[in-house]
Amino acid sequence: MSGGGGSSSAPGRFADYFVISGLDTDTGLEPDELSALCEYIQASKAGEGVGRFIPSSAEGENFEQTPLRRTFKSKVLAHYPENVEWNAFDQDAVGMLCMPKGLSFKTQSDPRDPQFHSFIITREDGSRTFGFALTFFEEVTSKQICSAMQTLYHMHNAEYDIIHISATNGRDDPDCAEDCNVTKLQRFNSYDISRDTLYVSKCICLIAPMSFMTACKKVLEQLHRAVTSAQPPPLPLESYIYNILYEVPLPPAGRSLKFSGVYVPIVCQRPSTNELPLFDFPVQEVFELLGVENVVQLFTCALLEFQILLYSQHYQRLMTVAETITGLMFPFQWQHVYVPILPASLLHFLDAPVPYLMGLHSNGLDDRSKLELPQEANLCFVDIDNHFIELPEDLPQFPNKLEFIQEVSEVLMSFGIPPEGNLHCSESVSKLKDLKAADLVSDKKNGNLAGTALNSFELLKENETLARIQALVKRTGVSLEKGSSRSAGVEVKEESSGRKDGTAQCDERELRVHRLNIHVREVFASRFTQMFADYEVFVIQPSQDKESWFTNREQMQNFDKASFLSDQPEPYLPFLSRFLETQMFASFIDNKILCHDDDDKDPVLRVFDSRVDKIRLLNVRTPTLRTSMYQKCTSIEEAVKAIELRLSKIDHTAIHPHLLDMKIGQGKYEPGFFPKLQSDVLSTGPATNKWTKRNAPAQWRRKDRQKQHTEHLRLDNDQREKYIQEARNLGSTIRQPKLSNLSPSVIAQTNWKFVEGLLKECRNKTKRMLVEKMGREAVELGHGEVSITGVEENTLIASLCDLLERIWSHGLLVKQGKSALWSHLLHYQENRRRIAGGSVGTSEIFLDSERRRSDPNPVMPPLKISLVQDMRHIQNIGEIKTDVGKARAWVRLSMEKKLLSRHLKQLLLDHELTKKLYKRYAFLRCDDEKEQFLYHLLSFNAVDYFCFTNVFTTILIPYHILIVPGKKLGGSMFTANPWICLSGELGETGVLQLPRNVFETTHECQNLGKLTTVQIGHDNAGLYAKWLVEHVMVRNEITGHTYKFPCGRWLGKGMDDGSLERVLVGDLLTPNTETEERPCRTPPLQHSPGMIRRLVAISPSSRPKFNTGQIQEATGEAVNGIVKHFHKPEKERGSLTLLLCGESGLVAALEQVFQHGFKSPRLFKSIFIWDFLEKAQAHYEALELNDSLPEEDWRKRARNFCRFISAINGTPRNIGKDGKFQMFVCLGARDHCLHHWIALLADCPIIAQMYEETALIKDHSLVNSLIRVLQTLQEFNITLESSLIKGINI
Repeated sequence: MSGGGGSSSAPGRFADYFVISGLDTDTGLEPDELSALCEYIQASKAGEGVGRFIPSSAEGENFEQTPLRRTFKSKVLAHYPENVEWNAFDQDAVGMLCMPKGLSFKTQSDPRDPQFHSFIITREDGSRTFGFALTFFEEVTSKQICSAMQTLYHMHNAEYDIIHISATNGRDDPDCAEDCNVTKLQRFNSYDISRDTLYVSKCICLIAPMSFMTACKKVLEQLHRAVTSAQPPPLPLESYIYNILYEVPLPPAGRSLKFSGVYVPIVCQRPSTNELPLFDFPVQEVFELLGVENVVQLFTCALLEFQILLYSQHYQRLMTVAETITGLMFPFQWQHVYVPILPASLLHFLDAPVPYLMGLHSNGLDDRSKLELPQEANLCFVDIDNHFIELPEDLPQFPNKLEFIQEVSEVLMSFGIPPEGNLHCSESVSKLKDLKAADLVSDKKNGNLAGTALNSFELLKENETLARIQALVKRTGVSLEKGSSRSAGVEVKEESSGRKDGTAQCDERELRVHRLNIHVREVFASRFTQMFADYEVFVIQPSQDKESWFTNREQMQNFDKASFLSDQPEPYLPFLSRFLETQMFASFIDNKILCHDDDDKDPVLRVFDSRVDKIRLLNVRTPTLRTSMYQKCTSIEEAVKAIELRLSKIDHTAIHPHLLDMKIGQGKYEPGFFPKLQSDVLSTGPATNKWTKRNAPAQWRRKDRQKQHTEHLRLDNDQREKYIQEARNLGSTIRQPKLSNLSPSVIAQTNWKFVEGLLKECRNKTKRMLVEKMGREAVELGHGEVSITGVEENTLIASLCDLLERIWSHGLLVKQGKSALWSHLLHYQENRRRIAGGSVGTSEIFLDSERRRSDPNPVMPPLKISLVQDMRHIQNIGEIKTDVGKARAWVRLSMEKKLLSRHLKQLLLDHELTKKLYKRYAFLRCDDEKEQFLYHLLSFNAVDYFCFTNVFTTILIPYHILIVPGKKLGGSMFTANPWICLSGELGETGVLQLPRNVFETTHECQNLGKLTTVQIGHDNAGLYAKWLVEHVMVRNEITGHTYKFPCGRWLGKGMDDGSLERVLVGDLLTPNTETEERPCRTPPLQHSPGMIRRLVAISPSSRPKFNTGQIQEATGEAVNGIVKHFHKPEKERGSLTLLLCGESGLVAALEQVFQHGFKSPRLFKSIFIWDFLEKAQAHYEALELNDSLPEEDWRKRARNFCRFISAINGTPRNIGKDGKFQMFVCLGARDHCLHHWIALLADCPIIAQMYEETALIKDHSLVNSLIRVLQTLQEFNITLESSLIKGINI
């Protein structure tokens, strides 16, 4: 990509074009689009509210702007050569970026220093060319232009008076007098043709294939100096420009090159293929402007592909910050829209609903509050000049952030740069001083707004490590007092510089910049080599050939994310799980898959892989990998040496400039004016010279050179890159805005691409989330089933919220607050309120999960489906303070209720509202795409999310409880006082007393999470204290989740097993809503103990007869369920209570073991397993007394068994015999005693009298296999829910 198009044919020239742009005297003064646009906007602000996103410091600023302050159209006046085949000249782009705000005029009283800035032209395929521009002022010699300016002033003054008078008529406020003074002042500042000299901006520019910023800046500055100095330069300017265009080569990789400027030689050097890529912007400036903390936060935003908007008065600052942030990402590359300098005519691009990194020029007058941006929910806004950064909400921490910041700070301090940034380089120190400290304290989001009394430095000072470093640095003679940005070392150099010539000092300073750059870059690169040291293990190589891999790229997983994350330290997960979802990571892995052999490996990848290998070797000897222990960067020395070596010994020297074959009288010199150059001599290069000859003949040389170019330009333009582009344009169909002039058709086309891109992204996101949730059965990965982790689910949902915000802010006209989605919802809520006049809206539907016509049972009143009601739930949550937070919570709640698609459909049915809020081209007004989008969201109804319940754990939730008594007699005559207690994964309610004979109630308490058990009982008061409970229903009134807890047993002394309280295990019901919503395909959780098993002891006739094989299988399944549970990552485990006490749980399985062959009792007498256990206890206690137990081990087990039985019998709870058996099994599982107890009971002589001959418990081989199965539970640490073992203290 040495210069774009086909890098294979590009000769290795230092610069491709030399460009001059400025005022075209033939066409005269044309207002720039920006001015026209601003006037149009100001006029229509009251109307449609188009482009509210253009900063303006006062109403109608440009309308009333004095002509000298207006911007006019600039033209590319000349470029040499006319065209080069490998990098076609893009007139529009170059014109816009050389002078992004057009021409500006000044008079002799204004400051007119030349300004340098660089820019990037990114083509649609992602390849880049670099531009370097120097803008200076020249006197206007054209009489027409001067008189045109004079005329504009007359018009402006007349116009201003009219506006001013009409505005102040009828106003007699004190401001009026002030306004009049302003007018006088503006008149005074005006231009008078007879008195003033008029100057206009002009720009000279180099377009180059590689970013040698410092060298190009020197070339341009020396050319400018040649024009402005009193003495003409030694040769005509053409000679120097010809030299730089045709005779100076690109330095080969790993070499340095010296070539001649007009006055002083210029040196540039290029890293070799095993160093970090070329980077030539001063990192120091970024840290001085923003401070370390802010830079790391901005870096995190860029890695997670948030939208980033940089804001500054200086084009070069925008460029330096953008290039530094993307340069520090090595080995990753920014994959989205990248426009470090956004030309005024492309401001509609701020509307882009894709991740972008853009730079916006501020006029120095506006503050942030005047800047209205279409999307702010996911925006990172960086006000460079004011040392201020505004972060998107819930930004995860960069791994080891504090240690990382400390390491970078140490590097900066060793170069004498204060880590909190140097405020002297930011304009508005005065502005900051006015900021009250209180405002800063209240503004939590503001990272570290470096005020005059900055605490981060104090904190660093208190830090022991840094104190030691400071002491060390002080000994080496570098002052580190706060704010001393220049180190003592530099001051010494300045003293000595008088003795040397100027060049040495300049080199010294340059070397310092190189050193600092490489120090900082190595520290950043080292973080990634540490973090991804073993990434190769997790790359999923495609099983099929490359071709079919490309065609199915979207369906393929290229990285085993779950396994990689499970290896990472816990604190890294929030960042890493989101980072693995980014386009830049996916492209990086695609690159890896495509380059098997080292030979065709992407250069960046080659460097990274070699570093990773080193770290691996190191870690074999010192295994710190897989811990979160912070390892410092060790590769700095080596990197610095390489640069110093190149600069101390220059490898190549280019041909010197020489006289060209020019006609007599050409190349005239007129001081102060950049001449019109001779195009005939500059349009073609030399026929031959030594380095083109050397490069031309052999094909392999070309390949070699192509590699050299790609080393440091991140893209390779061969087939592979094309593939990667196609494969990767999943998320955003648009890579780069076309820098052409503003025309409605171009804007429309761009927006259409955005709409298509959003739809595609939505399809991919929903698919990815469903696949994750459903255990990936739909996707053959060649791996076992990998279930989703809590962190990963949160990441995916956060990125869905992110996408919704982008969709909702595309083509937005009217917005309140920072979230476009919440703003739309608020408008909708307001409309509903107006329509309903405070009553319930018509659009609300009843959601009834249980009612059947034939069912006379009492059922819960159905829950309303209401978008506005769900909004109210969110608005009532005090913990959520921001609009973006509210929108996200609402999305989570709607997903959990399986209503997201339906709610959004409801919202968008209000067409009038959508028309009012959105432009015609907005995504939400493209009907077909909108329908497809809602259809994609509908697929979420196929799976169960708990993304609201699990995140908002501290909120209050009303639980609606319904107790359904048995149909048999006695419900109405019940005299005791019932109580109930709900338990969930996050807590329990405590005992709630229920009014007698009231079976329905609502109780509000802190979020219990997913419900697991209900304890229900009564106090046995009154004459008729018997209660048959069919089941209990509990509904979470916010999420609508309804749980059913079956019981089917009596509570009462002398009834059933004499229990006054029971622990019921419940299950979530799946609602049968409309047919349009697909049935849930997630396998249901286990059901609670059914009635049949529970009634065994009452009616033996109804007992299902299980054979020993079935019983063994059931026990195996139950134990297996528990084992699986513990093999899952902790965040994903379901309820252990269900696995123990549920329908096919361990308790039920062991109950079958003991029921098998149990002798039927005589009529009217029920015998329970517990009776057998009590008899066994009595037997062993008797043996203990007689001291006739065999060996010690056996004795210990028997004692243990008896102790547990006594403890359970001694519990104050009235839990009945089956309840006691359940407690016995649970405690046995917890304390790993079950297999001992089974062995003990199988040997107990009581068996003979209570079991038939065929009973399972009498079959030794079966009992032994049962014991082996139960032994597998020994390795797990089983913790029981408190409701299962209340009142027991063993």
